[in-house]
Amino acid sequence: MTNNLTAAQLLKRSLDTFLAKDMKGWADLCDENVVVEFPFAPDAASKKILGRTAIYEYLRNYPSVIDVKTIPTLKIHTTDDPNVAIAEWSASGQVIGNGNPYEMSYATFVTFRNGLIVNYREYWNPMAFMAAMSGATF
Repeated sequence: MTNNLTAAQLLKRSLDTFLAKDMKGWADLCDENVVVEFPFAPDAASKKILGRTAIYEYLRNYPSVIDVKTIPTLKIHTTDDPNVAIAEWSASGQVIGNGNPYEMSYATFVTFRNGLIVNYREYWNPMAFMAAMSGATF
């Protein structure tokens, strides 16, 4: 791993970057050919995003749509593969367009190569997402 960081440390750094609302910085933690998957995303176009540029385009306006204020729970698991870490975490904040609370739990599986994210797969509840968004767009 780059700079001797473990997969768990790299995953924590990615979540810290996300919480800091630094979407460009988050995309920069990804390999140029990263594969990002949101299998439960309500729209087909968001289920699989290919490449650093595409994930940045997808995420760049996220902070102006959802104001994530805290990550109240976080547990990072290591695996037998030193390049893979898994996080169980939650986000708490507010949907900016409608004022609704945003409370979401996630299960995130991340594979790193040379210190960069090469595969990012995240599971979350699309029903809770749609209810929070109710009328706001992402």
